[in-house]
Amino acid sequence: MESCVAAFRTALKYYAKKALLDCEEVSFGPEFESPQRYFYQAGDAGRGEWVKGVTAAQCALMVNMIMWVRMVERAFDAYNEGDKEAVQKSSQRVSDLLLDLIRLTQTALDKPQRMKVMCMITLDAHNRDITEKLVQEAVITPDAFQWQAQLKAYWDVEADDCRQKIADAAFWYGYEYLGNGPRLVVTPLTDRIYVTATQALHLNMGCAPAGPAGTGKTETTKDLANAVAKACFVFNASPEMDYQTMGAIFKGLASSGTWGCFDEFNRLVPEVLSVCTVQFKAVCDAVKAKLKVFVLQGDEITLDPSCGAFITMNPGYLGRSELPEGLKALFRPITVMVPDFALIMENMFMAEGFLEAKILAKKFSTLYFLCQDLLSKAPQYDWGMRAIKSVL
Repeated sequence: MESCVAAFRTALKYYAKKALLDCEEVSFGPEFESPQRYFYQAGDAGRGEWVKGVTAAQCALMVNMIMWVRMVERAFDAYNEGDKEAVQKSSQRVSDLLLDLIRLTQTALDKPQRMKVMCMITLDAHNRDITEKLVQEAVITPDAFQWQAQLKAYWDVEADDCRQKIADAAFWYGYEYLGNGPRLVVTPLTDRIYVTATQALHLNMGCAPAGPAGTGKTETTKDLANAVAKACFVFNASPEMDYQTMGAIFKGLASSGTWGCFDEFNRLVPEVLSVCTVQFKAVCDAVKAKLKVFVLQGDEITLDPSCGAFITMNPGYLGRSELPEGLKALFRPITVMVPDFALIMENMFMAEGFLEAKILAKKFSTLYFLCQDLLSKAPQYDWGMRAIKSVL
């Protein structure tokens, strides 16, 4: 099984590199300053054909991120060399490319191609928002916090691998097979969670998102795992789980280098939470000490330092246990508030091929919130994000 997984990841890395080289050959070759380039030439069908024809959706999304980061950082370089409109031009180019992808969804696409294009629209919409923010805040250097706080992908030529950076944290791309599935809409709240969560992992800690139900605590954690291509397993915590069950999970996460997300972690009984403190601290100490092998509950475990643990909590529910102080110290807390529904609606409309997505999102959100305020307060009415997605 291990050799099979290793072979698959090697193949996925090969296809990702090949897709990147195919883009570079046309986009960043000798004719880079020529109108013939297509990857970042709005209005040309070349990029759309590349998106539809690339081997895997996962590779397409990764390569698209690398190329966007290169374009923005080259715009910074051009600005500092005298082209004072370089960043503005890059922002306009990203907006035009997004419109091209939206128009592409209106053509005849098979189901896998449509899902791939919809995912790229979702991520390109975030790229557009970021580049517009860079222009509005007059960011002209890659060292600015507004740029450093974004999750960025680079192809490391020396290591021959993909490396992702955010603030002072860096991760190698995990090459976990993710399939061709939907991606989460990235909002400013998501960006802040990404920064906090990656800093927690960088400091060899866990991460603890807390907030009301339906705000995206678990989904954001899973999407961050997708962004860095790590396997993320969600465990629904319950009072019936004992310390042996939790110990077995921690052993599996530590030995496989995967992430674990414990949903409603404070549903565990206090006795189990106390033992979890000792178990997770053993993993954290082993990662900090850069050990190859460590002992957990009497068993020798081969450590993969890329493992991670997340716990989500809803403090408003009754019957929840208070986390021990020792356990709190091992997890970096994040307060998750209600997301920007209008922005999420706009992205969903764009992914379905609507060019006037912003106007439609504003109308729909106004109608939705008027219904929430004016209709009777029946307990079965749900006005959360899940209901919005169902209606759309």
